[in-house]
Amino acid sequence: MDTSALFAALRDGLLDEEALKALGRPALAARNESGNTGFHISAKYGRLGRLNPALLVAENLLLRNDSGYTPLHHAAIGVHLDHVPAALLTAHTLGGRSNSGYTVYHVAAAHGCLHQISPGLLTTEVLVARTALGNTLLHEAAESGALDRFPRDYLTAKWLLIPNAGGETVLHVAALNGFLHQIPSDYLTPDLLLRLTKAGESVILCATLARHLDQVPPEVLTRERLLLASTAGLTPLFAAAETGQLNRIPPALFSTELLLTRNPQGDTPAHAAAYAGFLDQIPPSLLTADVLHAKNRDGVTPLRNALRRGYTHHLPPEFRPKPVGTIPPFAEPTEGNASA
Repeated sequence: MDTSALFAALRDGLLDEEALKALGRPALAARNESGNTGFHISAKYGRLGRLNPALLVAENLLLRNDSGYTPLHHAAIGVHLDHVPAALLTAHTLGGRSNSGYTVYHVAAAHGCLHQISPGLLTTEVLVARTALGNTLLHEAAESGALDRFPRDYLTAKWLLIPNAGGETVLHVAALNGFLHQIPSDYLTPDLLLRLTKAGESVILCATLARHLDQVPPEVLTRERLLLASTAGLTPLFAAAETGQLNRIPPALFSTELLLTRNPQGDTPAHAAAYAGFLDQIPPSLLTADVLHAKNRDGVTPLRNALRRGYTHHLPPEFRPKPVGTIPPFAEPTEGNASA
C-alpha cells in the first residue's frame, strides 16, 4: 500500500486491529505533501491507541510537519489526547511550539480537550504562554467556543482581562466570535464590558459587530454606553443599526435625541438602519420628519436611503410615495354616468 492509500485508510478507519498493529515505523514515518506522517494522521483520527505500543515513543510523537505541528498537536485537534500514553504527556512534549507559536496546550484549549491533560501541568506559565499573535490558552478557547470546557477556576477577571497583541482581552475575543454567553454572568459587568482594545473597541461593541448584542445583559446598556465610540468612530448604536439589532436595545433607551446622534460621516442611526433595511426596528412614533429628513454631509436623508434601497414599506404611511397615475376602480354604469 502506498503512502497516499495508507493515509486515506488511517483517516477513514479502514484498517482492522491486526493491520494497524502490523504497521511498522517506515510506513508510519513516511510523509505526505504537507509533511504529515502516518503518526499525525493516526493521532488526529483516534488511531494511536491501536498501533503497536512499541511505536508510541517521543521520537515518533514529536515528528514535525511543514507547519511545525507534531502528532500530539494533531491528537489535540481531533480531541484524542486521551489515546496518548500518559507518560508522554509532559511539560516538555506538550510545550513544543509550531511555526506560529502554538503549543499542544493552545491547540487543546482551542478544541476543548484540556481536560485530557493532567491538571498539574496547567501552570500559570502554561496559561499565559502566547502564540505568535499574542493569544493565551484562554484566547484560543474564546475564539473557538471552547470556554465552556475550560477549567472553571480560570474563568475569573484575573484571566479574562489578559490582553493579546491587539489589546483584545478574552472577553473581547469571546464577544467577537459570538461566545460571550460562555463567560460566567458574574463577569459580564459594566466595568469589564467597557474595557477597550488598542482600537478603542469595547466588549459591547465587539458583541454588536458579531451580531450578538443579545449576549450583553440588557441592564448593562445605557445611552452613554451605546454611544461609546471606538478610535474609528464606530459606536454600538450604529453597529446595531447596520446589523439589524436595534430591536435588542431596551425600548426605554430610544428617543429622538438618540436617533439624531451623528457618526464622523454625519450619518444618524436612522441613516444606517434605512440603508440596511432595518428602519422597521425603530419605534414608529420616533420616525418623525426630524428623524427622516436629517441630512448627512452629502445631503442624503434616511428617507432617501429607504426609498432608494426599496424599503418604503418600513416607512410610516405619510412618508411613502403616493401612487402615480392610479386607475380608479371600475364602476358599473348608472343613469348618471352612462354614455349617451
